[in-house]
Amino acid sequence: MAKEWILNSAMNRFQLNFKRNVGPTSESIRKCEPKTLEEWREYYFKEVRSKDHIIELGKKLYIKITEVISAEVEEITEQDCIDYMLKIVIDRTFDGYWTEIKTIYGQLEQELGYKIEPAPDKWDRSYNVDFFIKIKDNHIGLQIKPVNQGIQLPQIFKEKGLQEKTHAKFEKEFGGKVFYIFSSKANGKKVIMNPEVIEEIRKEINRLEQ
Repeated sequence: MAKEWILNSAMNRFQLNFKRNVGPTSESIRKCEPKTLEEWREYYFKEVRSKDHIIELGKKLYIKITEVISAEVEEITEQDCIDYMLKIVIDRTFDGYWTEIKTIYGQLEQELGYKIEPAPDKWDRSYNVDFFIKIKDNHIGLQIKPVNQGIQLPQIFKEKGLQEKTHAKFEKEFGGKVFYIFSSKANGKKVIMNPEVIEEIRKEINRLEQ
């Protein structure tokens, strides 16, 4: 299994299995319509690429693994591995999380026509509020929650119940309610899972503007 993984990774990396090297295999086998493996083998070597050509690609793959990849592996230090693990687990997870949040509050700004600002650190700790909208002398609080649909929602609703007291405290001190915005990915894009909250926020904006 490990050997196959190395062979497959190197073959893909150096594009030895690309169409320009091995020919249009998918199209060719449909054209051949073989009933047996041997029938396909004979057709391929006669009509697509020669056996010698594939053997040469195999030799090239061996050189890439034993010389190029081997030399690269020798340059890797223990610290490189530690730094990489930290970057993947901490830095890239954080970057992805904030990219999602920024995408969502960008959609909210466009929908509402009001600037959404990051809340001070103190608000996050004291009121469980991540962002806010300033309306005259009042503030509306927002919490944007990226979720994996069907997996995190029960936990988030539990958190929402526990945070009701802090959100009530926020409303008492700043005049506006706190709203939850749940985000997830659909068709490769970040979307608001509870779009009805947009109209609820609009109503709160109208109330505070009067």
